[in-house]
Amino acid sequence: MPDTAPASLPVHADERYAVFIDGANLYQTAKALGFDIDYKSLRRVFREHGHLLRIYYYTALLDDQEYSPVRPLVDWLDYNGYSLVTKPLKEYTNVAGRRKYKGNMDIEIAVDVMEVCKHVDHVVLCSGDGDFRKLVEAVQRQGCKMSIISTLHTTPPMVADELRRQADFFIELQDLEPEIARVNAPRNAPAAAYDDEDEEEPDERAVR
Repeated sequence: MPDTAPASLPVHADERYAVFIDGANLYQTAKALGFDIDYKSLRRVFREHGHLLRIYYYTALLDDQEYSPVRPLVDWLDYNGYSLVTKPLKEYTNVAGRRKYKGNMDIEIAVDVMEVCKHVDHVVLCSGDGDFRKLVEAVQRQGCKMSIISTLHTTPPMVADELRRQADFFIELQDLEPEIARVNAPRNAPAAAYDDEDEEEPDERAVR
């Protein structure tokens, strides 16, 4: 059973760490909690703890990226301190004959985490997907701590029980809401500009 972390991240000041964000999973988790993420504030929170090596963000994109709702967010992240990992969404037809899209990034996340964990003391994974339990176990065998960011405050919880129990620390996303939520912006509203020069707040609507 992991420790439940306080609102601040459970990263020691002398630890080197990296953050891996499962974009689709984090989006759905925040949406289930009823708030939108301010990715500039999220970046600031991560930078305030330990020695942050890198923040990775994973998402699938429509081939016709010009019309992808996630494109503004991806472009903003790419220019503002996030390392983007993307791949095309795959189109398929389900048994009912309806067109669907699939863009699972689990393999990409797992490969990168196993590579990076050799160079850090702590890995933070923003996902509640139970498929990552074996990844967490493998990282721990390398002598690296593993934290999970997700939520228990939904019905059902967005984090798989086996993943939460395997992790060294569980960070409740709702506890971070005061620090990372977009304010004064209705859901799916166009994003306003930041005061910072050459930085704009991303529109976090996404194809999920």
